[in-house]
Amino acid sequence: MHKHDFARTTVWWQYDQLTGSLQYILVDKATRKAAIIDPVLDFDRRSARTSTENADSLLRCVADEALDVAWILDTHPHADHFSAACYLGEKLGAPRAIGEKVREVQKLWKDIYCLPDQPTDGAQWDRLFTDGESFMLGETEIRVLFSPGHTLASISYVTDEQAFVHDTLMMPDAGTSRADFPGGDAHELYRTIRTILDLPRETMLFVGHDYCPDGRDVACAATVAEHRESNKHVHDGVSEEDYVALREKRDATLPLPEQMLAALQVNIRGGRLPEPEACGRSFLKIPLDYFEPPKDD
Repeated sequence: MHKHDFARTTVWWQYDQLTGSLQYILVDKATRKAAIIDPVLDFDRRSARTSTENADSLLRCVADEALDVAWILDTHPHADHFSAACYLGEKLGAPRAIGEKVREVQKLWKDIYCLPDQPTDGAQWDRLFTDGESFMLGETEIRVLFSPGHTLASISYVTDEQAFVHDTLMMPDAGTSRADFPGGDAHELYRTIRTILDLPRETMLFVGHDYCPDGRDVACAATVAEHRESNKHVHDGVSEEDYVALREKRDATLPLPEQMLAALQVNIRGGRLPEPEACGRSFLKIPLDYFEPPKDD
């Protein structure tokens, strides 16, 4: 685990190399209250076996630092990894939350997977946040910012010192995330990004993934000012029209994330695996011939 220290909060973070995912523990220093953000449930694609190495590492940090976990937060239903929110919720007795638009994502993927009995009311989470809603983590106020574009349900968690902006932004040398998943929209993504970049310039933006361009070390955060000055896709001066053209051209060449078709049917259930069938085993469905392969770059 690594950490960033701020005046009133600490952010612990760890990296999952297999999926390029970043997971966070936000800590209110005054009270030791903590929130776990976007935890990963490990999945071996070849054997179809799930395991809890990432989540157990988070639990060790919680124990070592004597933290009181008050929330387990997802920013959106992830396409590139399974969510460990259910596992951690059971271990810690903490409520799990996500944005209210997750219900629309559930409806989309219920149809794609042909899951007639899949609930689409968001009841798999303990709380569904609305845009602009605030809640307290000890003495730290967290504001929910609706952040559509990458998905139609994405939200960011914003404090006075930092924001967790999930898959909206990458590090400045990598640019921004894709907007071509079902429910994604490059125009909305640009507007979301400009809203985030209107936060105070010193706000530290913690991203959801890092793929280490040019072999550099893993990084998880940069300031608003750094993004406005040097983000390769949306630095100041880039118009919506130019961004959308760049984003859509790039997205057309990208393959689907390796775990996407497995992960979404778990994550629309809040991180729960499908119920076991009569044989005692759980199964995942894969929609054949639904998605197009990427175009040549």
